[in-house]
Amino acid sequence: MIRLRETLGAYQRRDPAARGKLEIFLLYAGVHAILYHRLAHALYRRRLRFLARCVSQWSRFWTGIEIHPGAQIGRRLVIDHGNGLVIGETTEIGDDVLVYQGVTLGGTGKELGKRHPTIGNNVMIGAGAKVLGPITIHDNARIAAGAVVIQDVPENATAVGVPAQIVRVNGEKIRHYADEVDQTSVENPAIKKLEALTRRVEELERELKELKGE
Repeated sequence: MIRLRETLGAYQRRDPAARGKLEIFLLYAGVHAILYHRLAHALYRRRLRFLARCVSQWSRFWTGIEIHPGAQIGRRLVIDHGNGLVIGETTEIGDDVLVYQGVTLGGTGKELGKRHPTIGNNVMIGAGAKVLGPITIHDNARIAAGAVVIQDVPENATAVGVPAQIVRVNGEKIRHYADEVDQTSVENPAIKKLEALTRRVEELERELKELKGE
């Protein structure tokens, strides 16, 4: 009950649309998914693996959120909307994490044993982001919407793009990007590379024309 009250309170703080704990408890799919996962994880730890998967599959059908029973989830996880969220078996999530819809905490298909990410405390993972492999997203990190993260993200850092690059650490910019990860105005580092490549191709074409003219 204590953890349930904590979770409901976290949703109230994080979601400006939340009007009360009863509404959150009855109507928020993220809360339901967490409650189902607590049961599934308890069964999983007791090696009742089939029953655990039954509970998790029912949860996926009911909420649109897929959490493997083996995943370890800390306190006060907030799943905002959550539809399409996938959390793999060996994922570890710390406390006070905020995750948006369409996020995948998955594997790359290359690892055995520990195959999925470790997420620290107070991490935000934006909509549609993919965090793949046995990497660590350290405390207070922020993952931008749509990012694909395949390497560790340091503490207090912001990761943006495909593949994700660190653009801010401890509040200081690494490159010139948007001041905050606001889910809507995120610049992709790959675009800069493509623009530079395009300029170089144009320069080479001009040089080639000049040589032909000679």
